[in-house]
Amino acid sequence: MLSPSIETSALLDAQQELQTVRDLLRWSVSQMNRCGVAFGHGSDNAWDEAAYLLLHTLHLPLDTLDPYLDARVLRSEREQFLALIARRCNERLPAAYLTGEAWLQGHRFRVTPDTIVPRSPIAELLSEQLQPWIADPDAVYSALDLCTGTGCLAILTALAFPQAQVDAVDLSDAALAVAQSNIDDFGLSERVTLHKSDLLDQLPDAAYDLIICNPPYVNESSMQALPAEYVHEPRLALAGGEDGMDLVRRILDAAPDFLAPNGVLVLEIGHEYDNFLAAFPELDPVWLSTETAEDQILLLTREQLAP
Repeated sequence: MLSPSIETSALLDAQQELQTVRDLLRWSVSQMNRCGVAFGHGSDNAWDEAAYLLLHTLHLPLDTLDPYLDARVLRSEREQFLALIARRCNERLPAAYLTGEAWLQGHRFRVTPDTIVPRSPIAELLSEQLQPWIADPDAVYSALDLCTGTGCLAILTALAFPQAQVDAVDLSDAALAVAQSNIDDFGLSERVTLHKSDLLDQLPDAAYDLIICNPPYVNESSMQALPAEYVHEPRLALAGGEDGMDLVRRILDAAPDFLAPNGVLVLEIGHEYDNFLAAFPELDPVWLSTETAEDQILLLTREQLAP
């Protein structure tokens, strides 16, 4: 059974009838709800996503909607916005792939379909400098971001720990190109260095004070049930094997060789809490909570990984 979509006739009607920002928002929310689009790439509801796409199209501040609700839009603006909504509903593309950007903790990052859309809750912990688990942020001199994708967590790590040199690793050449563009945008090319590596396998010897990692961890059963929006993201960046722990096993096995004596690993495992416990019953990590995540991010010391 085909999913509902926006027909050409409905688009033509909308181009003729809708005049104001409020009109466009109401129609877009109705269409996204009718078509059953899935959220989770920066917003969790149709109103927020429609507002973002419209403000982006109109080149208006993303945090200022109310003053413009009754403003009339030009025909060219209306057509451009409605074309985005049609692609969002008909192709099930995440909004970030339509705009080429994603926002995380107030920072803008370039995005392409070669990378997953930045959304890791680790970003919230970095905005707090991982306190109280890292007592002195100025004492973090070296950090590593594994599976860097767009480079967003590597960049946020550099911003959170101003004394740190940050290495960022990915296996995808295309993702590394996107990451480099973001590093350049933030003016961090002297502090954030990219490496092509299969996890830690090709990385030069180092002893990091902090390793951050948001690896592929989605178990195979969940991969088969992903909404269409998530299927647009690179499978390489999502799939974690039968129980989601294939790459996590490799990371936990190799990480002690790359951690300083008092170093820590911060690892995201998404909704794979039960699979993690089954795979690593001997480990007793600290589970880090954020506004949106419980039992999804863990912290392990080098001593715990290599007693």
